Amino acid sequence: MGRSPTFLVQSDQQRKQLENFQKSEQHFEEQYQKNKPLCFSARAFQRTHPSKIRMGYKDADATLTSPMLVGVCDGVSQLEEYGIDPSLLPHELLSSCEELAMHQLVPDGPVNPQDAYRGPISLLKEAYEATEAQGSTTVLLAALDNSTKIHGKLHPMIAVLSIGDCELLMLRRTQGRQNPLQAVFHTEMQRIDANVQTPLQLARVDSRIDKDFEESIALEVIEKGSAVHCVSAYEGDIVVMGSDGVFDNLFLDEIVEICNESLPLPRSSEHFVPVPPNLLSKVAQRIVLEAHSKSSDGGTGSFPDTPIGKGGKVDDTSVVVAEIVEWTEAHQEVWEQVRRNKQWSNVLTCGGCSNHCKNTCQFDEDDEEASQRAGKKSQRDRGLHEESESDEEEQRCSVQ
Repeated sequence: MGRSPTFLVQSDQQRKQLENFQKSEQHFEEQYQKNKPLCFSARAFQRTHPSKIRMGYKDADATLTSPMLVGVCDGVSQLEEYGIDPSLLPHELLSSCEELAMHQLVPDGPVNPQDAYRGPISLLKEAYEATEAQGSTTVLLAALDNSTKIHGKLHPMIAVLSIGDCELLMLRRTQGRQNPLQAVFHTEMQRIDANVQTPLQLARVDSRIDKDFEESIALEVIEKGSAVHCVSAYEGDIVVMGSDGVFDNLFLDEIVEICNESLPLPRSSEHFVPVPPNLLSKVAQRIVLEAHSKSSDGGTGSFPDTPIGKGGKVDDTSVVVAEIVEWTEAHQEVWEQVRRNKQWSNVLTCGGCSNHCKNTCQFDEDDEEASQRAGKKSQRDRGLHEESESDEEEQRCSVQ
C-alpha cells in the first residue's frame, strides 16, 4: 500500500511527547463589525480510498457539521485486528461534542453558570468522559465562540483544538469581497518523531492492546497535548478542515485554488451573500477526489508530487468545508426543530435503547431544506442594513 495509514501509538510514547505538542495561541484582528453573532454553514464529504476497500479496511473517519462546532476525527483502522470497530469512538466522540457545543455556544442560549463554555479543552474532556466506545482517533475541532469582546465590542473567535495530524486551513478575501480567497491561518500536525504513521491520538483501549493504558492518560493527552488556537472570525471566511489524507496529499495552494475555482466571487461588494450549501458540498467532494488521485500514476509510471513525496498516502479521506455566516433567529428556529426531530427519531427508531445507538443516530438530509430557508431569510434580513468597514489592523500574540 506504499505509505500505509495510521498506526496505534502506545501510551508511553504519547506521554513523552505531550510537552512538545502543547500549544496555545491567540490571533486577534482589530476590525469594525456590526454587533452580530456568527455561525458555521458547513458541509462534509468522506470516502475510503479504493485501495483500502480492496484490502477490506473499514472507514474509521467521522465528521461533524453543526452551527457552532465543526470537526474531523480520523480513527485508527489497525484496531480491527483486535475485533474493535475503529469508527465507533470517532462518531460517539463527535456526537458528544456536538451536544455540548449546541448547549454551551448557541448565542443567547439559556446556560447555567456551571454549564458555561470554558474553552475547547474543557469541552473535549467532558465529551470524552461521556463516551464508552473503545478505539483510538486523532481529533480536530473548531468552535465558534460569540462571547468574546475586545474594547467592549463583540468579536467572534474560532477556537481550534487539534490532537494528531488532521489540519485546518482558514481562507479570507483579504483584499476585499470581490477578490480571491487567500490563506490566513493554518494549523500544524502533531506527529511523534515526524512519522506519518504515528500521530498523537486520543484513545480508549484494553490491556490486550496497551497494557499501560488508563483513562487518565487520555485526559492527560487532552489537557497537556492539545494544540489550541483562537482566531478572529469574520463573515465570509472559509474554513477547510480535513484528515491527514487531505493534507498529506494536497499542497495548501492546491486547496486554495480548488476553493477559488469552485466558489464564485460575490456579485456585490456592499452586501454579504452566503455561499449556497450545495457549492460547499462540491468543494468538499472535489478536495477528497483530488487527494485520492495523487496516489495513482494514471498509467504514466510517474506519480504526482505531494507534501510527503511522490504518490502521497493511501488513506481514508474526510473533509469539512464551512463558511462563516450570521447567526439569525431563523437559524435558531431551524436548529431547535433539528434537535426535536433528532430526539424523536432516536426514540421512535431506536426505542431509546443503548447510549451507542443514541449517539450514532445521525441526520443529514432531513433538515437541508430547512437550513436553506434559514439562509434565504438571513439574506433578506441583511439586505436591510449596510455594513461599515474600516482599515484592518492585525495584532498577533502568542500565549504559552
